[in-house]
Amino acid sequence: MPQLFASLIDDAAVFPPGNAPLPAAVAGHRQHRAGWHADLVGPLLVPASSLAKLPPLLGDDEQINIGVIGDVPLDELGAACDGVDERIRVHQVEAPAAQRGEDPLPGLDRLLAIARKRPHLDAYAELPLTSGLLDGLDLLARSRADGVRIAAKFRTGGLAAEFFPTPIELAAVICACRDRQLPFKLTAGLHNAVRHTAPETGFHHHGYLNVLVAAAAAAKGAEAGDVAAWLDTTDAAVLCEEAGARRHEVRPLWVGYGSCSIEEPLADLVRLGLIDGGFEQ
Repeated sequence: MPQLFASLIDDAAVFPPGNAPLPAAVAGHRQHRAGWHADLVGPLLVPASSLAKLPPLLGDDEQINIGVIGDVPLDELGAACDGVDERIRVHQVEAPAAQRGEDPLPGLDRLLAIARKRPHLDAYAELPLTSGLLDGLDLLARSRADGVRIAAKFRTGGLAAEFFPTPIELAAVICACRDRQLPFKLTAGLHNAVRHTAPETGFHHHGYLNVLVAAAAAAKGAEAGDVAAWLDTTDAAVLCEEAGARRHEVRPLWVGYGSCSIEEPLADLVRLGLIDGGFEQ
């Protein structure tokens, strides 16, 4: 697996629109971890409220890497991460700091408290792209400078058009993270490599290849308009040329994203010739 795509996709099989039952998600994750594409796949993402259901699904000697998604109150999230079976290795915790229109700072303070007490975890604070965003990014950047392992997370899709940021909105956020040396994750809507319009909904989906190239451009100092142009393009050949030139580089800025499907983004990488379908390169 080229370095550019290493651990790009966290396994979010239990989340919409896939909504796989937890037993099916665990079985599927085993297959991914044993497959030729294992280095593409990050941890299995599990809601905090479902952690107690996980141990009976594991073998006696099995270990599984997970990310905990906060679907419980923030004051309960830390304890949920701590009270897990020894076979379960919690690598990260992710939770929304606020809903749209809310001040993110109180929620960020609670997430920072969780992260400070658990320095072995990577924490991701999901921030809405509304008022208070820049103050939230400033707080995250200051906290990272103080040694706290916390970064930002943004939503790039959902069940309504309002959850899909425009290219210029997403570009502005990427550049804001770049200016603060702040890594970020994304979630939702990124099943395919190249930007496209979903025929069944009319929603304009971002492409993960677009984001890879756009983040690389931002890391090298591109302005928001140029970053937005990379996010907006539907020219797969140009994106492949840019990404192909960086195949053996570490991704700048963008940590990765969660997807309920591993097969769809994997199939696009093979189809576009960016990885070689499981054979040695």
